[in-house]
Amino acid sequence: MPDFYGEKISSSLLLGTAQYPSPKVLAEAVKMSGAEILTVSLRRESSSGGSSGKFWELIRDLNVKVLPNTAGCHSVKEAVTTAKMARELFGTDWIKLEVIGHHDSLQPDVFGLVEAARILSEDGFKVFPYTTEDIVVGEKLLEAGCKVLMPWCAPIGSAKGPVNPDALKAYRAHFPDVPLVVDAGLGRPSHAAQVMEFGFDAVLLNTAVAKAGDPVAMVEAFSRAIAAGHLAYKAQPLEPRDMAVPSTPVIGMAVFE
Repeated sequence: MPDFYGEKISSSLLLGTAQYPSPKVLAEAVKMSGAEILTVSLRRESSSGGSSGKFWELIRDLNVKVLPNTAGCHSVKEAVTTAKMARELFGTDWIKLEVIGHHDSLQPDVFGLVEAARILSEDGFKVFPYTTEDIVVGEKLLEAGCKVLMPWCAPIGSAKGPVNPDALKAYRAHFPDVPLVVDAGLGRPSHAAQVMEFGFDAVLLNTAVAKAGDPVAMVEAFSRAIAAGHLAYKAQPLEPRDMAVPSTPVIGMAVFE
């Protein structure tokens, strides 16, 4: 059960709200997933015009916690300003902090990210930073006031799954007591099961569900995979071995001459 800034969350699946084919499909996917936290972009709300009220009505009816994000921000100033606007609009001090440093890969600007995280933490925000799997950056974010880390496993929307599994496992081992959410790059339920087997606390999905042929069926598949991966982690699976090990004991076997 993830613990985010002192709040216990029963679901290990967080969902984004962009790119769904319709509000109806979004609502059905959220209900099927059991997700208790939805990410919402301030930029989307600012550009949605008259549909903003209907979107908020939908979110309220779903009875979930909103995690606004600073998606699309490319500087510290822009991210901090967007976060403050989101706090006013959404009525929460939770913020998913994104400071993008590379246009093609959408890789975070980790230097700007740490700076923005410090500014927002000092202003009372509970920051969920979208970062890389770099351990040093993770340490700097904790020093800046973050109590949750959200490393990527691949570029946003790439659906590649864990491109550096050893780094993700090392990240989990280095931060054993920090809530960790894999954010970005998951494409298939098997990817989610894999990172949960590493011991991560949750995953955040958007594109992999919203752009699937059947988002509702896909989110159900992800939910089951996340549960299976978490259960496997708790059951302590065998580590890979270099040599074969017989499953049937050889001692005491009959010998025929």
